[in-house]
Amino acid sequence: MKISIITITYNSAATVEQTIRSVVSQSYPHVEYLIIDGQSTDDTLTIVKRYQDKISVVVSEKDQGLYDALNKGIALATGDVIGILHSDDFYLHDRVLQNYADVFLKQKPDAVYSDLYYVDKNDTDKIIRKWKSGEYRPGSFINGWMPPHPTFFVKKEIYLRYGTFNLSFKSAADYELMLRFIHKHRIKVAYLPEYTVKMRVGGKSNKNIKNRVNANLEDRRAWEINQLKPRFYTLYLKPLRKLLQFF
Repeated sequence: MKISIITITYNSAATVEQTIRSVVSQSYPHVEYLIIDGQSTDDTLTIVKRYQDKISVVVSEKDQGLYDALNKGIALATGDVIGILHSDDFYLHDRVLQNYADVFLKQKPDAVYSDLYYVDKNDTDKIIRKWKSGEYRPGSFINGWMPPHPTFFVKKEIYLRYGTFNLSFKSAADYELMLRFIHKHRIKVAYLPEYTVKMRVGGKSNKNIKNRVNANLEDRRAWEINQLKPRFYTLYLKPLRKLLQFF
C-alpha cells in the first residue's frame, strides 16, 4: 500500500525542514512525498532542494490559497492513501506511517485518524493543547466532534468519489470535507489511539475573536451546503471541545 503525503508551503523556510525530515525519516518504505509551493520568495525551495532525492513531486506556482494547493496535491498523488502534513507540523516519530498502514491493512477502513499535540511555535517540546480524538460513533459530529485534520488519512478513491476541498471556504474547508465524508456519506473510519503529529499554535481560524466568529459561520454553512441539520447546540460544542483540550 502506497501512502502519499502532501505538504503545502509558502514562505515556510523557518519550519519546513523539520516537516520534511519527519516525513523522509519514516520507516515505512512505500511513501510518495509531494510538496506544493505557492511560489515562495524566501529560502523554502532552497531547503526543499536539499531533499529532492527523497521527494517525489515538487510544484511551485501561484495558487488560490491553501485549499487550492491541497487539491492540486490530491490530484497529483498516486498513492492508495493520502495524508496531509502542513509546513509547520511534524510527525512525532519514525513509525507513524507504519502504524497507519497497519490499521489500514488490518481493519480495512476508508480513513484513519489519530491524536495531535498543539505545541509552542518556538519551543516544540512545550505542549499547549492535547487533542485526543477518541473513537468515532455515528452522530459524533452532532455533538461537536471532529478529528484533527493533520491526522486524517484517506483513501484516494474517497476523494475521487466524494470530492476534494470546497474552495468557497476560507478556514473551514477541512471541517466541511470531514463532515461530508464521515457524517454525510458515512465512510468507514478507524481510530489510531496515539499522538502522531505536533502542530505549532497559531491556526488561522483561532488567531482572534473575529476569525473565530467567521469560522463558526463557515461551520454552519458546512452543514447547510451538505443539506444536513445540526442541533441547536452542535456549533457551540465544537469550540467548547477545544477549550477542554487545555486541561
